[in-house]
Parts: sequence; C-alpha cells; structure tokens
Amino acid sequence: MSFTSTGPSPLAAYGWDETLENDFTPHRAAGLVPARVIAVDRGLCDVVTETGPLRAGTGPVASPDPAAAPCTGDWAALRPAGAQAGGPVVAELLPRRTAIVRSTVSRESRGQVLAANVDTVAIAVSLADHLDLGRVERLLALAWESGARPVVVLTKADSLPGTAEAEAAVAAAAPGVDVVACSAATGDGVDAVAAVLDGTVVLLGPSGAGKSTLGNALLGAETLATGAVRERDGKGRHTTVRRDLLPLPGGGVLIDTPGLRRVGLWDAAEGLQQTFAEIEELAAACRFGDCAHGGEPGCAVLAAVQDGTLPARRLESYRRLLRENAWIAARSDARLRAEQRDRWKAVTKAQRQMYRDRGRDR
Repeated sequence: MSFTSTGPSPLAAYGWDETLENDFTPHRAAGLVPARVIAVDRGLCDVVTETGPLRAGTGPVASPDPAAAPCTGDWAALRPAGAQAGGPVVAELLPRRTAIVRSTVSRESRGQVLAANVDTVAIAVSLADHLDLGRVERLLALAWESGARPVVVLTKADSLPGTAEAEAAVAAAAPGVDVVACSAATGDGVDAVAAVLDGTVVLLGPSGAGKSTLGNALLGAETLATGAVRERDGKGRHTTVRRDLLPLPGGGVLIDTPGLRRVGLWDAAEGLQQTFAEIEELAAACRFGDCAHGGEPGCAVLAAVQDGTLPARRLESYRRLLRENAWIAARSDARLRAEQRDRWKAVTKAQRQMYRDRGRDR
C-alpha cells in the first residue's frame, strides 16, 4: 500500500507506490499533485488524481516528438486549477519506468510511445484467423524491449476444435513467455489469463484479435466498445479509437489499444535478443564472432537449421527483423546528425546577426 502524508493514497489502485511517492517529494513542495494519464485526446488529457478524475491541459509538456509527448500510462506532476489562471495543467511528466515504443506509422526516424509504465504486455492472437508467427515475434520484440513482461493470449479459442497445436507453435516462437488460450465469449480460460497478468497491463494486437472483448471479460463489464469481424477476410474495424486506462476488479489496471495495422520496430536490439534467445545462444558457438549465419564455415546456427533443431522460418524471421531494426537505427542516427547540424546553423546565424548589429551600433 502506498501512503501520502495523510494516509493511504487513492492512486494506489492505479499503481502509485512508495518509490513514486518518495520521488515526488520536490513536486509536492512546489504545490504540484500526482496524477496518472488515463487517456490523451487533442492536446488535452484525462487524468486521475488523489481526489478523482479530471481533464487537464498539456501545454507545458507538449512536444513535436511523439516519443516525448504525454501518453496513456504516464505519471505526471499536475498543477491544480486555482494555482494559475485557467484549469489544471500537466506541468511535468515523471520518468517512465517502461515504455512500449514503435516506429511512427509514417516511417519517420522517430519513435511513438504506445503505452508507458507497463508491467505486462498481453499480446492478443486470434485463433479464428491465420496464425502469423512472424507478427507474434515482432510484437514480442516490442514488448521485451519495453522492459515489461510479455504474455501471449490466444483468443477466440471456441472457434478452434483444439488449441494444443496452436499453443505449441506459439510457444516455440515465444521462448520463456506464458502462452494462454481463452474464449472471452464463453468465459473459458479467462481466469487463467487473469492469473498471468500483473500490475499495469496493456493489450496489443491487430484489429479483430478480440482485445476489447477480452478486456471486457477481465473488467467484468461491457466497458470497451467491440465490433464483429468481416466474414470475407476475418479482419476487424477499429472499434477502439484511443488508449484508455481502467482499473481491474482484482487489482492492477488495463490499457486497451487500437488495433495495430503495422508494427515497426524502434531500437529493439535487446528485445530481439530475448525474442530469439535460442538463436543468440547458438550464435555464441559459431566459429567466427561476427558470423552472419549466411553460409560461413563453422556456423552453429545454420547447423541447427540443417539438423532440424532450429526451424528455418524462425531464422528467416530473425534476419528480417534484424535488418529492419538496423535500417531504423541508421535513419535515426541520420536524423539526429541533421538536427544537430541545424542547431549549429541556427547558432551560427544568430551569432553573425549579433556581430552585424554590434557593427551598426558603433
């Protein structure tokens, strides 16, 4: 239980703890109050505070960089209404313990935070659709990189006569990760899913994967909007249009997210190492330290593919995601160099103008 100076904090149900309370001491001294961002919408955000929910401005923390902008799950220092002209405003964002970051949809060399301060990433995979193990591995890399713990939830289990084969296939693509099958429609397996979730939980997956239906089953109420998938292709519409944070009845909070049409990696080297842990372990036995596993002599990874220990599909997925991550990293480095060059140009231009002005004053 987290405490304030007057007793237990109502924010404890949203994840507020002793460490956050201690770190917040200087903010309280400045007249600010703690708040958690539960949704962001058009320059404003919904937050929950020790006295209840409210809507706040984000002017002081607004940023053109999507990775630095306020996000659902953020902890914030809020300046209350009355302490200034106008309503309450987020004065500062607290450092994020974890953050799920993907490359922006526009493929710019910037990252976009999908959710902050997450403890468990529940990756929803529909058993009513084609099982795309490559997508599962991509989402796992994103989850591992965030610092949170991933869990794979096989949804719509009632649409498949037996789930053992699908569970085995996903487990092979998700070493060290809990894989649980359930049907939110019938309630089967929902308790098993709840048992492997902890703290702040975010649901990730494509439209039609059953995230919102699963979320409602976990919340115990029809809180999240749901929609049917199209019969011709099994795809769903975006019934969830923003990220909302809601308290779970058994403790912790849930963040539902819109369906992800595309999930680009963003600086996910460590996430890839954990997602493909067995390949990383095999690579340590390669003859050459810089082995690319493409035909070099003494390659332990290729030997594992040849003897059937490692599926060829798995190695190809690893290579593909490594290439993508390296490409994004290169673009990011180029952007940072360009921004630094532009800053120096601006400084130089200002200095030259200053010298010209001084010359005219003489």
